[in-house]
Amino acid sequence: MNKALLGMVLGVLLGAIDGLAAGFYPKVMAVEGKLMTIALGSSFKGLVAGLLTGFLARKYRNVPLGTFLGLLIAALVALPFALSYDPDLGKKPFFEIMIPGSICGAIVGFATQRYGAVPAASASTPAPSK
Repeated sequence: MNKALLGMVLGVLLGAIDGLAAGFYPKVMAVEGKLMTIALGSSFKGLVAGLLTGFLARKYRNVPLGTFLGLLIAALVALPFALSYDPDLGKKPFFEIMIPGSICGAIVGFATQRYGAVPAASASTPAPSK
């Protein structure tokens, strides 16, 4: 599987798991009604971050750098949501969004570098002449 596709698939899967884990936070009663919305939103954030991470993984073939870029991209994608005020919780859920989202981004960055396929050389390139 190519790096961009692997990044998207992993981003969506880990984003859904991250979103569904919101049911384990202390104010479960306030979050319960919005659990599927949170899971879908987190999946979308994972899709965007995974796609960007996968494209960068094609350009830079370095596992530590890819892991860091995945963490950074996921944190940047999650930041607007983490800074928004949630009236049901009565606060900004900054750490509840940023920490798991960044960890998922680091996992996606590592996996795209380590397990993503490198694109093959194009067939349209002429063979060198003798």
